[in-house]
Amino acid sequence: MPSILRHRSIVLTQILIICILLMQSCRQDSESADRSEGAGEATPVKVVTTTGMIADLVRSIGGDAVSVRSLMGVGVDPHLYKPTRDDITEILDSQIVFFNGHHLEGRMGEILERAGEDRPTIAIAESVPTDDLLFPDGADHHPDPHLWLSPRLWGMCSKSILDELIEIRPESAETFRTNHRKLLTECREMESYGREAIGTIPQESRLLITSHDAFSYFGRAFDIEVRAIQGISTESEAGLSDLEALVTLVVTRDVRAVFIESSVPRRSIEALIEGAAAKGHDVVIGGELYSDSMGPAGTPEGTWTGMVMHDIRTVTSGLGGSLPSGPDAGTDAAQ
Repeated sequence: MPSILRHRSIVLTQILIICILLMQSCRQDSESADRSEGAGEATPVKVVTTTGMIADLVRSIGGDAVSVRSLMGVGVDPHLYKPTRDDITEILDSQIVFFNGHHLEGRMGEILERAGEDRPTIAIAESVPTDDLLFPDGADHHPDPHLWLSPRLWGMCSKSILDELIEIRPESAETFRTNHRKLLTECREMESYGREAIGTIPQESRLLITSHDAFSYFGRAFDIEVRAIQGISTESEAGLSDLEALVTLVVTRDVRAVFIESSVPRRSIEALIEGAAAKGHDVVIGGELYSDSMGPAGTPEGTWTGMVMHDIRTVTSGLGGSLPSGPDAGTDAAQ
């Protein structure tokens, strides 16, 4: 059965790629006509991104000069996401595509590669120097792709967006640079606030346990130990021995709270809690974190800065720390 499912997935991907090629051919004349009719008009640059976090970066830098469409909605797991026909249409209508890279969008790789034949497709996380990346055990030498959970690294990723937008719309270069400087200031302030907040957690309680290994950069940025049930991709499965090892860790370290994620089923965390209870140790869910997806649009967590601030506050409160005054610090933490 697994081999049949894999075969179907490969066939569907090939069909989608054929659609890309056919639709590209059909659109060449109409695109040429559109350029002639729209000459001299400062229409927004059409941008497609894979994740909401990247879309928010593009909007922060591009402002009114960009029109951004994110393919993956709220709560969508990018590790498992399969592109649709509508996604292909969006990509073909775009002038540039930004994606994360480092195998985050593993099931979109071939489509993104083909789309790159006719427009820039930029893997923003792959612009970060290797020395700044983390390479988890068991990841087949691939770096951890979750760079957006480190404000410093996400600021580094934003430089590739700035450069590409200036290339496409040079007359707006100064506006883009101003917006980018503001973004980098926010990144520095957030990193400083996060270190101060996480630093209030008692040292013996400074252990963050989540569903999958998305928070290693977060842990390095804010000086907190991180453990997870699954690996860096939600496609990986946690074995019984992995779960038992974490149960033992929870009991021996007297961990009182563990955390679920908005885009990952909570069953593995619930199994961890049940395992600890079987050994006479009570542990609760300390809150829900945003890992691979932002919150709903129109909420603070529906922006990249809001989601990371939410995670900082939720971890701090859930593990017994206290929230210092700072950007958005008055927003409720764990619900």
